[in-house]
Amino acid sequence: MSKYTQILTKYWGYSEFRALQEDIIQSVGDAGKDTLGLLPTGGGKSIIFQVPALAAEGICLVITPLIALMKDQVENLEKRGIKAAAIYSGMSTREIDITLNNAVYGAYKFLYLSPERLATPIFIARVADMKINLIAVDEAHCISQWGYDFRPSYLNIAELRKFLPKVPFLALTATATPEVADDIQEKLGFREKNLFQKSFERKNLVYIVRNVEDKNKHLLKITNSVPGCGIVYVRNRKKTFDTAKFLNENGISADYYHAGIDPKLKDWKQDQWKQNRTRIIVSTNAFGMGIDKPDVRFVVHLDLPDSVEAYFQEAGRGGRDEKTAYAVLLYSDSDKVNIERRMRSAFPEREDIKKVYYSLFNYYEIGIGQGKGETKAFNIRDFCSKFHLSISLVFSSIKFLQNESYIDFTEDDFAPTKIFFDIERDNLYKFQVANAKFDNFIKLVLRTYTGIFSNFVSIDEEYLAKQANVDLLTITAYLKKLEEAGIIKYAPQRKTPFIYFAEERLDEKNLRLSPENYEHRKIRYSKRIEAMVHYAESTAKCRSQILLSYFGENNTYRCGQCDVCKRRNELDLSNYEFDIILSDIKKILYVSEKSLAEIINLLKFDEQKVVKVVRWLLDNEKIEYTESKNLHWVSS
Repeated sequence: MSKYTQILTKYWGYSEFRALQEDIIQSVGDAGKDTLGLLPTGGGKSIIFQVPALAAEGICLVITPLIALMKDQVENLEKRGIKAAAIYSGMSTREIDITLNNAVYGAYKFLYLSPERLATPIFIARVADMKINLIAVDEAHCISQWGYDFRPSYLNIAELRKFLPKVPFLALTATATPEVADDIQEKLGFREKNLFQKSFERKNLVYIVRNVEDKNKHLLKITNSVPGCGIVYVRNRKKTFDTAKFLNENGISADYYHAGIDPKLKDWKQDQWKQNRTRIIVSTNAFGMGIDKPDVRFVVHLDLPDSVEAYFQEAGRGGRDEKTAYAVLLYSDSDKVNIERRMRSAFPEREDIKKVYYSLFNYYEIGIGQGKGETKAFNIRDFCSKFHLSISLVFSSIKFLQNESYIDFTEDDFAPTKIFFDIERDNLYKFQVANAKFDNFIKLVLRTYTGIFSNFVSIDEEYLAKQANVDLLTITAYLKKLEEAGIIKYAPQRKTPFIYFAEERLDEKNLRLSPENYEHRKIRYSKRIEAMVHYAESTAKCRSQILLSYFGENNTYRCGQCDVCKRRNELDLSNYEFDIILSDIKKILYVSEKSLAEIINLLKFDEQKVVKVVRWLLDNEKIEYTESKNLHWVSS
C-alpha cells in the first residue's frame, strides 16, 4: 500500500483512489511538478491536494474564492483531526495576524486564503517564513480571462513564485475549455505544461431539453414520474420560494434555498434534504458547492443558465452514485427575451459604473488617495437608497470594479461569534480571584473550547447559555464586559456583505475601465450565452456530444439516451446508418437543391431508410421545400 493510499484510508476510510486522483497526487507529490487537474463536478478534487500535503512536512496553501467552501473544508479537516485555518474578507486585522503567526510556527497543515489576501502586506511579510509544501489553486478557471468566471485577483497567485520558487502548484477545476486549460497553465507560470484530464462524459446522466410554456406543469410531471430526490435551479430568490410552494401545494415535499437565508437555517435545510426528509431543494446557484449527495435522481433547470460551464457543473450534481439520473432543461421562447434583458443588466454604461465607484467611497467618506486595504460592512439597500441607484446596476458595476482589481465584494458573508483570551494564564487566574462573578463563566468557556489563548475561536452563545442555565442576553453581556476589562478580544456574530478596497480612491482622470474587462468580456459573455441557447434549441445532435464538444472532446459517440437520440432511435436505424445518410444528404443539398427522388437515386441506401432521414430532417427544420418542391439545406 502506497503512502498516499495509507493516508486516504486513515483519514477518509477509502481503500483506493478514483480515476486520475493518484496520478495527479504522484505528479505533485513525487515528481514535484506543476500540475493542472481537470475533473468534472464530484471528481474528488479536495482529496487530490489534501493527501500529498499530509504526506509532506510543512503547510499547504489553498487558494479559493468561495468563503463558504473554505469554512466547510476547514471544519471537515478538523473533524478528522487535521489542523486547518482560513483567512477571508471580514476578519479583523488582529484575527488575521494571529492566524498567520500560527501558520509560521507550524500550527496548521492547511491554510485557506481568498486570492485577494495574497497581495496584502501582512501576508507578504509572513509567507516567506512559512514552510510551504504545496500551493493548491481551487476553481483555477477563475485565472483565465477566457473563462466564465474570471477574477483578476487570481493573477496575484503567480507572484508567490518569487517567495516560493521550488514549491509545486496544483491547479484544479471542474470546467475548462482547452483554451482556458492552456491559459491557466500560462498564467500560473507552469515550468512545463502538465495536464491531467478526466473525460467530461457522464454515461449515467440523461440530458433532456423540453420546449414548454407551462414550466411548472412540466416540473410536476417530472417529479411524479421520476422517483427519488432532486434539485431545481432557478435564477432569483423569490422564484425559489414560489416554486417550492407550488410543489408542496401539489403534494411534493420541497424546500427553498438561496444565499440570503440565515446560515443555521441553511444548514437545517441542507440536512433535511440530505436525510431525504425533504425530497426537492429549489435553489439559486448558491446551492450545491461542496454538497456531495450521491443519490440525486434529477436536476431540473427552470431558467436558462448563463453558460454551458455553469449548466454542466449544476447538472453534474445528479447521479454521483453512477446510477441513472436526469438533467432536464425546461426552455421556452420567453427565455430569449430574458437573456436580452440579462445582457443589458450585466453590462451597465461606463459612466454608471464610475458613478457607483465614486458613490462607494463617498458612502464611507473616503477621500482621494485613501482607503487602500480597508474592509467595510456593506448594506446594499441603504447604499442604493442613499444614492438613488438600482440594486441590479450596483451589483453589475461592482463586478466590473472587481475585475479591474479596485475592490473586492463578499456577498452575505456569515461569521459566528469569535473570542480570543488576550491575557496570560496567570493574570487570568488573578482576574478570576478578584472578580468571582465571572469565574464560573470563564471556567465554562475554557472547558468547552481549546486553543483559545493562541487564536480566535468560534463559540456558540446559545450552547453556553444552555450550559450556564441563563438567557442569551446574559452571555452577550458577559462577553462585552470581559472585553472591556481587557481579558478577551470579542468579535460578535454577524452576517453582512463586505467591501474590500484593494486600491486607494482614484480621481476621475486615473480611473480606468479597460477594454479587456468591458467590451471583450461582453463579447465572451455573449458567446457563452449563444452556446447555451444552441444547446437548448438543438434538435439534431446528441446532447452529450454537444456538451463534450464544447469542452474539447470531439471524437465521442452518441449517448443513445437523450431526447435527441431517443427521437433518432424511433427511426429504427443504427447510429452509423443515420449519420452516413445524413452526412451524404447534407453534402448533396449544400451544393444545390434536389428533389426527394433525386436524393434517393444519388444515395446507395435502402429507399425507406433515406425517406426516414429526410422526414426527420424536415421535422427538425434542417431542410425545407422550396417553391419548386425541391429540398434545400437551411441549417448550418
